Amino acid sequence: MPPLSEWQTLLAVQAGAAATLTGLVFVAVSINLGRIMAAPGLPGRAGESIVQFLQVFFVAMVALIPRQPLNLLASEILAISIGSWVFQVICQIRFKRSLPGHPWGWLIPRAIMSQFATVPFCIAGVLLLLGSPDGLYWLVPGFTFSFIAGVISAWVLLVEILR
Repeated sequence: MPPLSEWQTLLAVQAGAAATLTGLVFVAVSINLGRIMAAPGLPGRAGESIVQFLQVFFVAMVALIPRQPLNLLASEILAISIGSWVFQVICQIRFKRSLPGHPWGWLIPRAIMSQFATVPFCIAGVLLLLGSPDGLYWLVPGFTFSFIAGVISAWVLLVEILR
């Protein structure tokens, strides 16, 4: 297995970018707090966006811990990703329940993106737990889709809410 030290630069960059984008969402929420709180489903969307960025931050952070046993890293990644997944699914269920009769088209893209953001981390954790070094490569799509999903939600909270 390639040492995690070969991944340090990527992981550090991901953690820094995730921390920065988490701050962006907090600014977006503070600027539009009244509108976000008044719109059904938007507080949950803000929460999802924060969680999508924080899962990247926490996964990168635990992967940067020196001399950590691989099975412990795998367990940490699984705990972070499963917790993130559960939170996002709960937010999406609440969103759908708060707007009965609204088209599924409002929820489906959001739900798909959150799955693309979280499931690769779950796969990474399982593969690492099974001793496969290929699990590390599953972090990359997790990082990528987490950023895409989080930025889309941040856009909604900053720009689309004003329409």
